[in-house]
Amino acid sequence: MMKTTKNPRFRHITDAVLKDLEKKIVIISGPRQCGKTTLAKNLTNSFQYFNYDISEDRSIFLKKTWNRDVDLVIFDELHKMPKWKSWLKGIYDSDEENPNILVTGSAKLDTFKKVGESLAGRHFYFRLHPFDIKELSQTKINLSPDTIMDRLMNVSGYPEPFLTNDMREYKRWRQSHIDLILRQDLIDIQVIRDIRTMELLIELLRSKVGSPLSINSLANDLQKDHKTIQRWLDLLEEVYIIFKISPYSKDIARSVKKEPKYYFYDTAYVNGDESIKLENLVACSLLKESHYQQDVHGKSYTLNFLKVKGGREIDFLLKSNDIENKSIMIEVKLSDDEPAPNFKLFGDQVKNVEMIQLVKNLKRDKSNAYGVKIKKASEWLAEIKLD
Repeated sequence: MMKTTKNPRFRHITDAVLKDLEKKIVIISGPRQCGKTTLAKNLTNSFQYFNYDISEDRSIFLKKTWNRDVDLVIFDELHKMPKWKSWLKGIYDSDEENPNILVTGSAKLDTFKKVGESLAGRHFYFRLHPFDIKELSQTKINLSPDTIMDRLMNVSGYPEPFLTNDMREYKRWRQSHIDLILRQDLIDIQVIRDIRTMELLIELLRSKVGSPLSINSLANDLQKDHKTIQRWLDLLEEVYIIFKISPYSKDIARSVKKEPKYYFYDTAYVNGDESIKLENLVACSLLKESHYQQDVHGKSYTLNFLKVKGGREIDFLLKSNDIENKSIMIEVKLSDDEPAPNFKLFGDQVKNVEMIQLVKNLKRDKSNAYGVKIKKASEWLAEIKLD
């Protein structure tokens, strides 16, 4: 059994990671600077840490000369090594004296999941997100859900700017964060010859959060072809700057099947009014919870939005892919505590669904005869339950 630290800095996946390390390799992916390395180093006092970006560490990777007497070996950014999956499989299969192995990286969610046969049956996979209201409410940070929400919308949920809580420092951190991703992480995935135009794409996306995105319109604005813009959007997903939410179409007549919406992992990066920032924050919280349920409990959810021709829509549908679990339909409002009329349109066509309207400025929770629950956004997000 691995000896843990006396006072580890826990994250929401810590207990599950510790448990799974005793059985297999654990792989954690997530946005740059969201706390993966801090989590890993706080799991035990007995560890060795190696980063593939550091030349001295690469030599240790190749020679396999780490200390076999420690409890844990951490390999950071290992996916940048050629044939890393086969290399890791060889370590797992042949080295009986190896300590527990934890692999971390800032590559796209799917990068580690598409491990093929090389690591089949040999690993557990987790996705670490920035802080959200639920995770912080379960710590001893001693902040109310309302205070946490406001801070997330102002300085993001990334640990460094969140804990500093200084707007000027956040803006400086944000710029260096984007620069590192575009000028270092992207190079490891694909050669981009026009970083400046990609920066302009990110700037345009900041003002389009929550709206269906036309690739053709972006292509015209940036004077690039459709395929280039789509490839760039995919790359920005791979390096955890944005994530995509697609429209849900099954069983819903005249559903809009194209033009997804994009949201930022950085909840303070949105260029819009408070209602749009709130929607982005809710999107991040729902995605994080769906990933947690899948990675820790094996429950499968997909996050979509609902829209039909004519513009009628509901912001989010957290759809359970397991028959026994309920889906959740969510509309996000800043102050409106009257149930959105579109709940009835979509509620009749999605089975086994709970309908919730999240309102930031709400005096008291309530519900209507149709079953729509009006909930204070910060308090509901502090204890999301997917049962």
